[in-house]
Amino acid sequence: MSTTDTGKTTDPAAAGQPVDGGADGDLGEAGSQLSTAPVETAMPGSFGGPRAPGAIGWLAWTLREVIGWSRWFWRQLTSMRVALILLFLLSLGAIPGSLIPQSGTDAAKVQEFKDAHTTLGPVYDRLGLFHVYSSVWFSAIYILLFVSLIGCIVPRTWQFVGQLRGRPPGAPKRLNRLPAYATWRTGAEPEQVREVALKVLERRRFRAHAAGDAVAAEKGYLRETGNLLFHIALIVMLVAFAWGQLFKSEGNKLIVEGGGFSNTLALYDDFKSGSLFSTDDLTPFSFDLKNFTGTYELTGPNKGTPRTYQADVTYSVGAYGKEKKTTVKVNEPLEIGDSKVYLTAHGYAPVVTVRDGKGNVVLHDAVPMLPLDSNVTSQGAIKVMDGYRNARGVKEQLGFAAFFVPSFAGDGNGTMFSQFPALLNPRLAVSAYHGSLGVDAGIPQNVYQLDTSRLKQFKTAKGAILKQRLKPGQTMKLPNGAGSITFEKDVKEWANFQVTQQPGSDWALAGAFGAILGLAGSLFIQRRRVWVRATTGADGVTVVEMAGLGRSESAKLPEELGDLAALVHEQAPTKTDEPDPAVAPPVPAEGAEKQ
Repeated sequence: MSTTDTGKTTDPAAAGQPVDGGADGDLGEAGSQLSTAPVETAMPGSFGGPRAPGAIGWLAWTLREVIGWSRWFWRQLTSMRVALILLFLLSLGAIPGSLIPQSGTDAAKVQEFKDAHTTLGPVYDRLGLFHVYSSVWFSAIYILLFVSLIGCIVPRTWQFVGQLRGRPPGAPKRLNRLPAYATWRTGAEPEQVREVALKVLERRRFRAHAAGDAVAAEKGYLRETGNLLFHIALIVMLVAFAWGQLFKSEGNKLIVEGGGFSNTLALYDDFKSGSLFSTDDLTPFSFDLKNFTGTYELTGPNKGTPRTYQADVTYSVGAYGKEKKTTVKVNEPLEIGDSKVYLTAHGYAPVVTVRDGKGNVVLHDAVPMLPLDSNVTSQGAIKVMDGYRNARGVKEQLGFAAFFVPSFAGDGNGTMFSQFPALLNPRLAVSAYHGSLGVDAGIPQNVYQLDTSRLKQFKTAKGAILKQRLKPGQTMKLPNGAGSITFEKDVKEWANFQVTQQPGSDWALAGAFGAILGLAGSLFIQRRRVWVRATTGADGVTVVEMAGLGRSESAKLPEELGDLAALVHEQAPTKTDEPDPAVAPPVPAEGAEKQ
């Protein structure tokens, strides 16, 4: 038995030409349809052909031109090259959305960027770089890619289904012209060899059938299946992404221990959603924050790093749902229907009591402070909007600019910055204002900042600015009997929750896994065909020929053909012309005449 490799070969499906290359082209059918990729065609000079005289001839020529060019553009759009270019452009277009502030995510940062960059700001605005994912150019790339993938997949799927329903093509006339080839002579009958070859190929999971004097087999259909799966998965990802952007919702809510939240639009601190989202799509649920627990590394290089961040909550689904207890942790959200409740931030809310000059309590509440650093140095504003009258009995509003640290270093040991994120030695520094907070004008305000444009600052009898650093339980008195503010011994903690509804995320994840699986299949699985021909030679001895042809050149094809040939050779061994030594030569009879 001998096996020969004829050397390099071209991909017949990609070249669109018979592998044989001879005048008869006898490998054309055998080498066809190894791939469903469309054959690239060059653009002709004119689709309309010769133009007939007159208006009718001109109309006919114009119609042929329009149809021809339309078909040519459609072929280009649905080609793999253009699909890859569009996918690259889509990835490239997403870069500005990551580097430049987006109006849908943080409108305040967009305005800050415009104020800081008076030249670039208007240019970016005209190009849609502040709202990349809803811009015209990004949407155009997205839609073209979607159309390209659909136009590429549908005909290829239909063609591949036809290949699966059909049979491998018959053997070409000259098998010795294929990339991998083996031949030997055997004493077995041709029918017996073909039967053996059919069983061997089927045992190796080839689709095989007898065709004339040969057995035709094919394997590796998963390569094209993986290719189609990859494209279908991309479409699934695009649809899921579009669906999620249109119907998504995302809101944040800061809740102090003991407080609660109901999933209604009015109770969110901030909320943004897709263009097709409706408030009726909000999942009906509510929850209360019972306790927040945060622990931190006490020593070592990671001192102050959080070890535990968890919020103990009770929640109920619907208007009359039964209350349930659960714990929400970082990256372990509470899932209720289509909504997920994430724990995203944490801070402190010192409890303060504000009294007027007569000792009446006008404010008693836990005031959340926003962290400024990893040690939870925080700032905020304490606002008394109603119920306060000054020493003369005139209605006014009070405001306190507040600075809070959970672990103060101590008087004389540095500035007002926290030394550790845990609540070890809290301090509250306040400075007081009176007048109008500006809330009556109807203009939205940041609840954590104090607008001092309409306020006057309290001053001491010596004319100094009134400010004081308070320990828990201490009180700062306002001058001239204007009242007081007390930092109570109770300091509560708050947690910020992000409630999201992202439809299509599961489909997007499935599409991503499908794309990886399909890409792996299309890269590592080779589509190949094998033929086994058994015929009776001129001397009456059976001649066995085996050959293989792959979708692309591969060193594994000759190796696989050699293994298959060895299995067939075991049951149809090589026939030699030498006499068998086990058989004794004939002995002439006694007394016969010698010649």
